[in-house]
Amino acid sequence: MSNELVYRFIKPEKTLADFVYGYSSLQNLSTFKEGVIIPNGKIDLLFCKTTDNRFQIVLMGLETQPKSMPETEFSTFFAISFNPLALEYILHQSIAEFVNGGKELPDNFWDFSMEDLNDFEQFCEKASQKIKSLLPEEIDERKRKLFELIFSTHGEITVKDLSEQVFWSERQINRYFNKQLGISLKYYCKILRFQASLHHIKDGNLFPQLNFTDQSHFIKEIKKLSGVSPKELFKNQNDRFLQFLVYHTP
Repeated sequence: MSNELVYRFIKPEKTLADFVYGYSSLQNLSTFKEGVIIPNGKIDLLFCKTTDNRFQIVLMGLETQPKSMPETEFSTFFAISFNPLALEYILHQSIAEFVNGGKELPDNFWDFSMEDLNDFEQFCEKASQKIKSLLPEEIDERKRKLFELIFSTHGEITVKDLSEQVFWSERQINRYFNKQLGISLKYYCKILRFQASLHHIKDGNLFPQLNFTDQSHFIKEIKKLSGVSPKELFKNQNDRFLQFLVYHTP
């Protein structure tokens, strides 16, 4: 049996796209010793099988800095990666209290169990049906438009521009981010710009393709959120940076 990391990613149905970024699975995680977790701006709900055959469900807060992957007792996990709107409308909770951390949920959350980790496609279908059952009848259009603009610009938009386009005050927008995510809108946008840059770095483009002031600023921002220079990130020796597995996956 191979001990290599096995990664899979499935996009959600269009009806869920405002709330769900995607579903992923990672197997043979216990053999992975030198991983680095870097910020990605998503809210991950993890369904985990431990090496001693226990089942755990963990809601992760946002990562704001790189950190070494802890010695894990997880052999397999499936994840639902949510967009921030899901906090208010699907999960009905804030993650502001555990930035760079996580919160263990009851092991019967949403009626999931260990058996649901046997088949990734069935897991995705079950998760999709559950989330559909929780969809609100209506959402605040200002918030939906806010995140649509943030994602479409890869975070390269000012609070002032957002405020003018969604008709929501800058103060209210910042309060919403701090209350729901535990970080400012400005920092969240930095994370999105960093994530967008990973596409270019993965392809060997080690110079800024987005709106960085200059090369020095680009290197500084990449190093702040990944812990290494763009050149080292491109090398990605031993597949240390797990988020790189997302890119160019068939």
